Amino acid sequence: MSVFNIYLCGVGGQGIGLLAAALAQAAERSGLKVIACDTHGLAQRGGVVSSHIRLGDGALTPLVPEGGADLVLALERLEALRGAAQYLKAGGKVFYYDTAYQPVSVRSGKAKYPSAEEVKKAVEELGGTAAAVNAGELRDPRMQNSALLGRLAAEGAVPGLAAGALEEVLKEIAPGASLEENLAIFRAAAKP
Repeated sequence: MSVFNIYLCGVGGQGIGLLAAALAQAAERSGLKVIACDTHGLAQRGGVVSSHIRLGDGALTPLVPEGGADLVLALERLEALRGAAQYLKAGGKVFYYDTAYQPVSVRSGKAKYPSAEEVKKAVEELGGTAAAVNAGELRDPRMQNSALLGRLAAEGAVPGLAAGALEEVLKEIAPGASLEENLAIFRAAAKP
């Protein structure tokens, strides 16, 4: 496999680290070579958090190059838009959890929160496609990860990544008290 680049982004406290760990571990179990790293902004203050995952034998460094992401995963709309603008390559895909968690820049009035239609249009202008994911009312917003993982599994969005490996890893890393809930969310989103 040539290199497949995944850029993940969200706001501190949403669980980007868990999402990245699940993807990286599932990719390894699927027999893919994985190089990954996390970058943190002011995560403890609601700042941007991102992770980079590069799959394949040709990846020599862990950072996804700007304009080189085959897949952008985001845990809220504004970060999906920002991540796509900076990292998405033409022909790439954006999957984002469609929630209105407003980052500091929106709350302070420095940025406008985009609608789902605006995200779709902007991504299409970049030559990509965008898919919003929503699992309805969740007890814990960090369970959005399970919905995104399920949607990735349903779409086969990552070449060579086995859906069974995603569920297996989720069973190991999801918090014990919420494991069954996370699995139910994953399985519902994984249905084609």
